[in-house]
Amino acid sequence: MSDLTYPSQIKIPKIIKREAEFALSHYPELEDVRIEIKFKKNIKKSTMQARPKFGSFFKTRRKREYVILISEKFKISDKEFATVDVPTDVMIGWIGHELGHIMDYQNRSKLNLVWFGLKYLFSPTHIVEAERAADTFAVNHGMEEYILKTKNFILNHADISSKYKLRIQKFYLSPEEIMEIVNHRDGGRE
Repeated sequence: MSDLTYPSQIKIPKIIKREAEFALSHYPELEDVRIEIKFKKNIKKSTMQARPKFGSFFKTRRKREYVILISEKFKISDKEFATVDVPTDVMIGWIGHELGHIMDYQNRSKLNLVWFGLKYLFSPTHIVEAERAADTFAVNHGMEEYILKTKNFILNHADISSKYKLRIQKFYLSPEEIMEIVNHRDGGRE
């Protein structure tokens, strides 16, 4: 990983600074975007969550502010683990996926962003579209290795509940779909 330093408008907890900065290095378009990454005691149904800060729904794209929330702990078979203890590449993949959401949000108008948020809350079909779009942004920004490692960590971990694994399989790109995007991105080269 490189020793990048990001502008002051990007706030990162020291414990994951290297991983976050490495993930951010894949998204040069976000260099001037206000992003805060912070830990939260618990996030329902998720380990991480990216969203515009509340007042940002009504700001222009250039002035929007985002937060990436990271659950302090996650459960594997009723045992709690500190999120910061996951392998480095998995953390990079998770953050890269969340940055994919921010890329998606940056492309939306104010009204479209509000409508997107409402659909995400109430439509499982829209959740699939949103999560797959974030994965696609991450892969198109060269993060496929980390996205795949994150998926493999979840899907191949014997102690992660089958319910959580099914959620990952339902809402996110499969490893095969990721490789199709890479192949298309690279002009069909293998």
